[in-house]
Amino acid sequence: MTDKGKESAMGFMDLLGHVPESASSNVTCLSFNRWGGKSLPPFHELNVSVDTGDRIENVLENLELIRRSARLGSVVSVRQVHGNRFYHVQTPKDFPGHIVNCQDEADGIFSRFRGVGILIKTADCQAVVMFDPKNAVVANIHCGWRGNVNGILPSAVREMEVRYGSNPRDLWVGISPSLGPCCAEFKGWKRLLPKWMHEYQVRPDYFDFWAISRSQLTGAGVPDKQIFCAQICTTCNGDYFSYRREGTTGRLGTVIALV
Repeated sequence: MTDKGKESAMGFMDLLGHVPESASSNVTCLSFNRWGGKSLPPFHELNVSVDTGDRIENVLENLELIRRSARLGSVVSVRQVHGNRFYHVQTPKDFPGHIVNCQDEADGIFSRFRGVGILIKTADCQAVVMFDPKNAVVANIHCGWRGNVNGILPSAVREMEVRYGSNPRDLWVGISPSLGPCCAEFKGWKRLLPKWMHEYQVRPDYFDFWAISRSQLTGAGVPDKQIFCAQICTTCNGDYFSYRREGTTGRLGTVIALV
């Protein structure tokens, strides 16, 4: 990890470092913090979203930095809308360049093509990566509290089963730095959250969405030991973009690809 005194260096963590060595060489996963990019305040530095008000050329340069750091042929993203739709990469031959900002509205991306990075953008929400080494497929899911309420994670596991033949017990999952229980305040939780989530209240009005996501994943059949959670709160930690903390800010990038 980088700190604020080293803004010129890119910082990232591997969300799939717990994958067995026999399978880990077939996947790369990098979850970046905010440093090491070209964007200026308030989007400094490694903002990956063109929808924040940042200069498009800076965002594209940041995405290119990520592509090169991950040693990928291309990086694909979609228009995230806090919904429950999925986008499936069809063929890399359809891509006009190395950086592909699809206009499809989706909150989950799936791919079985090597060298194609699928990227999710966050600023307190979770990027949840999934890897099936047996069927050679990866997924990257955008999951905020609305995604948890709508069940996007168990839906994504089912999508892996139905479309790619995955067995949930073969999946390896990583949860990115995101809003932690220390800062996840929901004043209207009785109205916003279903009753089953109420048991995840850690103190009045505060909820543990890391635990909620883990519960949804294990409920869908993913073994608990195969789920890694970064447990870094983006609102607490200034090395990360946080919509709750900053309002106008950039978006973090988490990318996963078969290699």
